[in-house]
Amino acid sequence: MKLTIPDYTLAIAPYAPGKPLEALEREYGITGSIKLASNENPLGPSPKAMAAMQAAMTRMHRYPEEPGYVLLQRLAAHLAVPSEQIIIGNGSDDLLGMLSRALLQPGDEVIVPSPSFLMYTIVVQTAGAAAVQVPLRDMALDLPAMLAAVNARTRMIFICNPNNPTGKAISQEAFDAFLAAVPDNVLVVVDEAYIEFVRQDGCLRGLRCLDNETPVVVLRTFSKAYGLAGLRVGYGVMPAELADVINRVRMPFNVNAMAQAGATAALDDDEFLQKTLSLVHTELDIFYSALDARQIRYFPSQANFFLIDVGQDAAEIYERMLRLGVIVRPMTGYGYPQFIRINVGLPEENQRFIEALDRVLQPD
Repeated sequence: MKLTIPDYTLAIAPYAPGKPLEALEREYGITGSIKLASNENPLGPSPKAMAAMQAAMTRMHRYPEEPGYVLLQRLAAHLAVPSEQIIIGNGSDDLLGMLSRALLQPGDEVIVPSPSFLMYTIVVQTAGAAAVQVPLRDMALDLPAMLAAVNARTRMIFICNPNNPTGKAISQEAFDAFLAAVPDNVLVVVDEAYIEFVRQDGCLRGLRCLDNETPVVVLRTFSKAYGLAGLRVGYGVMPAELADVINRVRMPFNVNAMAQAGATAALDDDEFLQKTLSLVHTELDIFYSALDARQIRYFPSQANFFLIDVGQDAAEIYERMLRLGVIVRPMTGYGYPQFIRINVGLPEENQRFIEALDRVLQPD
């Protein structure tokens, strides 16, 4: 191939998502497996979303509504912000890409916590900008260190709250002090993919900061608490002036009609959301008790997942558990070679995980 590829594109390490359950079963020749690796909702989609999507099937020969008027109006009412401040996307990853295309140029710098969601670094690199990695402190974002990394080339700062993969959340008080010190020509992006699961009092809520002099974008998703990961629907809330800029790089019809219908209905299904939160919080506490009883180190989380220190090669533990039909996520790629990450499943799935963990950590 004789194409000229920019060096900064060739330097990108492709994102490696967790494999679908069906693919792993084919690859390993196993059946009846359970997947606790991708922070998905074990209850499935919202029933109201399912009904709305089925009704929408008869209109699949039509292009989706652009730019998603009904969903935008429903989000505006739900969040108590003007619809002009909201942009919907094909998952929150889509919003990350829009921000990168609209605001970054080669030579710019973006401050990224490390480890955190891997797509932050990838979208920065696609624009030829540099991701400045700031290590976590005690498994949480180190806001003073991130602030110290700001310089004349800084254009953006990513804040993942709660952080993936550690599950730690930032307080509103700490963030307010941080934001007050950030220059007003730097965009602060607060990714709240797991915000619905937070139980910590005084946790940062990015929507409270939209009127700040330093611009703030809040990203959220329907993939986790609402159980719609397969639809790929996310949204960003931001100052209206910035939304106008981002809409200039947004692809038309970027959220399909089925996804718009499902997401709109999911917002009205509070019963399903509360059922999800109750399951996650109850089962997290059961997990913690089971691991305490076994004296296995873990890290309490404000999300629907958490980290476990298995005390040995996490990739090997992943392989052993996989052969027992239990799919987890090894954290080697995040710089934690002895940690695995699991998300809350159904009660019977969580019990099966504990039994499998006992077997692989204490082999006969």
